[in-house]
Amino acid sequence: MLRAGRRTSLLAVGVATAALAALTPATAFAAPEPFGGPGQQRLRWERCAQDQPASLECTTVRVPLDYADPHGRTIGIAVSRMKADGTAKRRGVLLMNPGGPGGPGLTMPAEMAPRLAAEVRERFDLVSFDPRGVGRSTPVHCGLAPDEQALDHPYSAGTFGQDVARARSVADKCRARAGDLLPHLTTRNTARDMDAIRAALGERRISYLGHSYGTYLGAVYTQMFPRRADRFVLDSALDPALVWRGVPRGAAEAAELAFTRWTEWAAARDAAYGLGATPEAVRAAFWELVARADRTPIVLEGQAFDGDAIRAQYRAFVRVEAVTPFVVALKAAAAGAAAPAVPTEAETEVGAKTEGPDVDNMVSVAWAVLCGEGRSWPRDPEQYRRDAIRERAAHPLAGDFGSNIQPCAFWKSAPREATTVVNNDVDVLIVQNEWDPQTPLAMAEGMRRVLHGARMVTVAGGEGHGAVVAERPSCADADVTRYLVTGRLPAKDRTCG
Repeated sequence: MLRAGRRTSLLAVGVATAALAALTPATAFAAPEPFGGPGQQRLRWERCAQDQPASLECTTVRVPLDYADPHGRTIGIAVSRMKADGTAKRRGVLLMNPGGPGGPGLTMPAEMAPRLAAEVRERFDLVSFDPRGVGRSTPVHCGLAPDEQALDHPYSAGTFGQDVARARSVADKCRARAGDLLPHLTTRNTARDMDAIRAALGERRISYLGHSYGTYLGAVYTQMFPRRADRFVLDSALDPALVWRGVPRGAAEAAELAFTRWTEWAAARDAAYGLGATPEAVRAAFWELVARADRTPIVLEGQAFDGDAIRAQYRAFVRVEAVTPFVVALKAAAAGAAAPAVPTEAETEVGAKTEGPDVDNMVSVAWAVLCGEGRSWPRDPEQYRRDAIRERAAHPLAGDFGSNIQPCAFWKSAPREATTVVNNDVDVLIVQNEWDPQTPLAMAEGMRRVLHGARMVTVAGGEGHGAVVAERPSCADADVTRYLVTGRLPAKDRTCG
């Protein structure tokens, strides 16, 4: 999933906002011949952008807005590629998706090329795309105000009325600005677009690397087009059974486990950090900070943190070495002492802001998918109030963030078709960090249960959202390379690290 807001970060690979920044509105991609069946399009490629590698070229594939009406209105899907380094060993295309929903992907080939083994680059054209509604594809905009661009909010009895009004406003704006497009922004239609890209490229089958939401998209593709799926790698997997309301709630549950792990880690290093000599003492120190900030916000490096703003960093607790200096600095600032500077590494993990030229576009698409195809959203605002109170009691760190009122309560675009039930025997490789803050290990295990032909590699002690897509090496890299090069999955699920 994609997460955006005042002090949040994208759930994609980190290329989402960079993608839009690199591909300016002035960039125009050559249009293909009109849609007459994806295999009949003659694509014209050109360099994507001057500040991107010359080897990254772009085009546009035309697809039906409504696949039930294939000869009706069409939309453009912006596609990018970097050709394989060699031709003798070329196998086909490795299509990629960075996550979201709503994350643009055009720069992903350039981002991933140095992270993939040379043997992979010899065999595959690296191909990605801006999904329907996103970026340089035919875009969707709801015209959301800055305070409407966060995908979650903490619950408070005093602000719940404002939360309801904001959720209703988002739904109303999306319906007014993009009502004709919203019903067609679904994972199933994006999977169909992937198959249209396959056909337009003249490929019999496609291989795939999907991250985060991209794992669900890839799983849906294997369900809809099993004979066209070649070698599929799913990095940081979602549980299809949780689509969609269950995903943030599952993340809140996992945050409690990560928080407990952090208290143990910090307690073992009390001499260095001074947060407490036992996990219980560290936990108490943290919640005292939250209570103190609720009374009077704590100012750290020019920003005021109330208790909710501190709790909003719940995803950061999976990176124990990055989040601890932040908590230490908050404690010092609360005591009126000179707060130590938060290290650069911690700044990238804690309190990161979503900055980009078109956050409205990404968030608009996210709501279109999350609300438009999820059938588990209550319509009664009071149900959200009850759920938020109950979930915060069960998971104090973040339970209310994932269960508070959302625009989906007021969404008017009914799903055109049922959500895909993923349950197949297609060969798939799932790779997963043990301590993933956004698609936790339990979610990946849920994906593994419904992909019976899959194998799963768990990175023991792995922190962060993304194993293969991360800039740092992973012990799962060799499994991914072997699978993409030879097609051989591990003999059984395994743990590395």
